[in-house]
Amino acid sequence: MFRIILSVFSICTATLLSAQPVVADKIVAQVGSKIILQSEINEQYEQEKTQLGELPDNYKCQILYSQMAQQILVEQAARDSVIVTDEEVESIMDQRVRYWQEAYGSRENLEEQSGRTIYQLKDDFRPFFRDKAIADRMQERIMQDVKITPAEINEFYQKIPKDSLPLYPAIVEMGQIVIKPEVSPEIDQLAKEKLENIRKDIVEGGKSFQSMAGIYSMDPGSRNNGGELDINRKQFDPQFVAAAYRLQPGEISPVIKSSFGYHIIQMVRRMGEEARVRHILVIPEITSYDLQRSLKKLDSVRAELVSSKITFSEAVGKYSNDEMSKTTGGMVTNPETRNFMLEIDKLDPVMARAVAELKEGEYSQPQVFTPENSPSKSTRILFLRRKTDAHVLNLNDDYAIIQEKALQVKQMDYLNNYIKEKVPAYYIMLDPEYAHCELLNVFAQTAAKN
Repeated sequence: MFRIILSVFSICTATLLSAQPVVADKIVAQVGSKIILQSEINEQYEQEKTQLGELPDNYKCQILYSQMAQQILVEQAARDSVIVTDEEVESIMDQRVRYWQEAYGSRENLEEQSGRTIYQLKDDFRPFFRDKAIADRMQERIMQDVKITPAEINEFYQKIPKDSLPLYPAIVEMGQIVIKPEVSPEIDQLAKEKLENIRKDIVEGGKSFQSMAGIYSMDPGSRNNGGELDINRKQFDPQFVAAAYRLQPGEISPVIKSSFGYHIIQMVRRMGEEARVRHILVIPEITSYDLQRSLKKLDSVRAELVSSKITFSEAVGKYSNDEMSKTTGGMVTNPETRNFMLEIDKLDPVMARAVAELKEGEYSQPQVFTPENSPSKSTRILFLRRKTDAHVLNLNDDYAIIQEKALQVKQMDYLNNYIKEKVPAYYIMLDPEYAHCELLNVFAQTAAKN
C-alpha cells in the first residue's frame, strides 16, 4: 500500500546477469520512443515472486504501470531540462558493479558467470540506470513540495480499518555518549611508521596498492575491494577528504591522520564533487589501559548525568569524541529507516541487555563495545529515552510512523495524478493483452486515440 510506485524494482543479479539466449518476444507497450517488452515484465515478475512469495493476480499490470510511468518521467524530464550528468551515471554504475562483485565473490567470478566483461556489463545496463536516475530526480522535483498537516494525518489513521491495524514490536529510543580511548603516543607512532613502510613498498618497491590494501588495511568496508571506495565532500572525515581531493589520478598521498586512524590514499578518478579512491587504513592499537582511562572518565560523566548537573544532549556535546554520534545528538539511528525507533529484537546483544536493565530516563554503567564496521574497541554510556511495548499501531505511540505513511500515500497520489495529466501529451501504445488492467486505463485511453 505504501510503496512509492517509482522506487522502481531492485535488480536481482542472478537473473539480470545470467547469459540466457534470447527467446521470442513481443512489444507490450510504448511510451514516446521507448518500447517495453513482454520479457521485461515476465523477468521482473519472477524476480519479485522469488523475493516476496505469492503475488496479486494483477501484479504484472502493476509492473507495466511502473515501467510506463517511469518513462513518462524520463520524457518529461527532457522537456523540463532536468539533467543527470554522465559523471553521476558512472558513479551509479561503479556502485552497482561493486555490489555485483560482492554478490559473486570477485570480479573474475562475475565476468565468468555473466559471460561479459565489466565494461560490457556497464554498457548493457547504463541506459537502464540512466533512465532510473532521471526518473528518480524528476520524481523528487515533483514531490518536493508535498506536505501533510496534522488533520490529514489523523484522517489517514481514522480510515484504517481497526481490524487491519498492524501489530508493532517492542521499540526503544536509545542514546549513547561515546568516548574513544586515547592511544598512547608510543603506540600511535608505531602505527604511523607501519603505514609509512607500506607506502614505501608501494611507491619505491613497486608493490600493488590493491594487494597491499587487501593484506594490511584495517577498513573492513573496503579491504576486500582493493581499498576502493567512493567519497564526497559532505559525508566523510574532513581530513581524509581534504587529502584525497588534493591528489591527481594515480597519485598517492603521504600518510595522513583522520579520526579513524592513519591512511594513505590513491586517487582513482574525480567525478565532480564525488571521487573514487583507494586507501589503506592502519588503526593504532587500543590497549586495556587506554580503555580503563576512558571508562573512568565516563564514570564521572555518568555521575553528572544522574545528579542532573548536565543534560544528555549537553553531555554529548561536551564529552563525546565520536563525530558520527554527535551528528544525531547522541541518539542511535535505525540503519533501515534512519529514524530513532529501534526494534528490541534487532538490537545488538550488549544494547539489548542494557534495555532490560534500564527504565526510561536512566543511564547504563560505562561499558566497552566494538562499533559497527570497526575493528577497534571503544567505550560508552547508554541512555534509554523511551521504551514502547509491543502494541497495535496508534496515534499516541506511533505518530511519526503514521505521519510518514500518510505522507507517502499523499505523495503517491500526487505523483499518479501528475502522470495522468501528462500521459495525453505522449505517443502511447498498449497491447490488448493488458486491456483488462484497470490500473492502465489512463494509458489505454490515450493509446486508443493513436
